[in-house]
Amino acid sequence: MLDPKLLRESPQLVRAAIAKKHLEVELDAVLAVDVAWRAQLGEVEQLRARQKAANAAMAALPKGSPEFAAKVLEMKAVSTAAKERETQLKETEEKWKQAMLTLPNLPHASVPEGRTPEENVVFATHGEPTAVGPHARAHWEIPGFERLFDFARGAKVTGAGFPFLIGDGAKLSRALLQFFLDEDTKAGYTEVSPPIFVNAASATATGQLPDKEGQMYETTDKLYAVPTAEVPLTNFFRDEIVEEEALPILRCAYTPCFRREAGSYGKDVRGLNRVHQFDKVELLKWVHPETSYDELEKLRADAERLLQKLELPYRVLLMCGGDLGFAQSKKYDLEVWAAGQKRWLEVSSCSNFESFQARRAQIRFRAKEAGKPELVHTLNGSSLAVPRVLAALLENNLQADGRVKIPAALQSYFGKEHLSFN
Repeated sequence: MLDPKLLRESPQLVRAAIAKKHLEVELDAVLAVDVAWRAQLGEVEQLRARQKAANAAMAALPKGSPEFAAKVLEMKAVSTAAKERETQLKETEEKWKQAMLTLPNLPHASVPEGRTPEENVVFATHGEPTAVGPHARAHWEIPGFERLFDFARGAKVTGAGFPFLIGDGAKLSRALLQFFLDEDTKAGYTEVSPPIFVNAASATATGQLPDKEGQMYETTDKLYAVPTAEVPLTNFFRDEIVEEEALPILRCAYTPCFRREAGSYGKDVRGLNRVHQFDKVELLKWVHPETSYDELEKLRADAERLLQKLELPYRVLLMCGGDLGFAQSKKYDLEVWAAGQKRWLEVSSCSNFESFQARRAQIRFRAKEAGKPELVHTLNGSSLAVPRVLAALLENNLQADGRVKIPAALQSYFGKEHLSFN
């Protein structure tokens, strides 16, 4: 959520931020609700002050005197008016809260202009795509693929986008998760096993609501299956104050993730490219505002290091305003090269939300010098999402004999040097 003071004092700055993100937001309507709410709040405060003054005056008057009786009538009238105004104020305040939730985060000054993914900036590259995969083919076309990744039976049991991982397919997925978690803990992150269902307050705090209702699976009792571990992790400190010396706080978590957004047609959603249920390790940081952009670069480096150890060519994109997202101030995407498909696959997003999520969640730190609570900055990044990393490993490392060579860093986790589809 944006700082209401910023909205009131610099509405044109907020308007420019919305334009840079190419989002449709009725800012004038939000400003009108804010004006109405503050006006009603002022009326209620005036009536409360009159009540207090009338009470004080009554205390100084003899009971039963005409003056006392007049003050009683005055206080009753003021009390009735105050209750009516408070009811109106409560309704307007709820409208104000909902209106404020429609405002996106401000993009950082370093975010490039642009409307579409094609206008994202290639920030860095690692490895040479043309040097890998002489025997590559799209992973779903590899003979025997369906024996380890059974989409047909998953569709029968649940629906499209819910595959079974079998034998070495399941083992390789588990090896990747353990490798990711071990590397992340070595980098200073504390591992957490969080709930995989969250309530509406948690989803609102991180910006999933009210924005992505259609992309999440919802239970009948209003719980949401997590689209990413970012949601439960961020809310760990919701409505809490941490000590300044504890910052930065670093956590990592593995969860299955659930998203309705997967498509059903076209090469971009074939095989492991996009599924409704997938495994992912997430990194989360709560940091001091003064260091948050340094922490973003460290976060990106932590995610990149995994791809380097897996010997996968990748590139880093700096997202333009139109492809940045509702809640982020700045975001990098890491895309791995899939030699069989001859295309880049996103496997990580590393984002700085500044105080946007923290204000919604009321996550603060107690500053030593100021002596009062201030909002932390939150950052998160995928480290990494399993399915597309699997897809790239299968395609890039496919051998002439149909086996897949396992990267050296992963062999101790997988237990052998090759994966076979037989």
